[in-house]
Amino acid sequence: MPGFDVRVNSSASGPWASGRAGRALHDYSDDAEYQVALEGERMVHARLRQVLRHPTGYYQSKISVDRAAGGRYQVHDQRMIYGPWLEGTGSRNSPVTRFPGYATFRRTKALLDRKAPQITRELLARYRSRGLI
Repeated sequence: MPGFDVRVNSSASGPWASGRAGRALHDYSDDAEYQVALEGERMVHARLRQVLRHPTGYYQSKISVDRAAGGRYQVHDQRMIYGPWLEGTGSRNSPVTRFPGYATFRRTKALLDRKAPQITRELLARYRSRGLI
């Protein structure tokens, strides 16, 4: 199934006077993972608009962000039957046919890995401005 998991590592330092800081850090971590996953979903949709030759909208409507096992967020295509073929990982791709696939999720994951630190820094600034962390 094409897709990727989103994981954000964060660290904190400073005084832990009350349990509020721990809860705020947990909320920030969860929110950061979710925001990165939403950006990944947006990037997948943008890439599909570029590469699909005759889009019907059905495959794009199946791209979503959900919580996976372990509490992580996952961007996926809801196990569409032709998802691996479009991604280029299916048994019917090249060399069986000429179609190599679009590698949408694989390319997006690499781009998102580079963009994630910026997303989490901006979110941290919002949390700090509200006095939550």
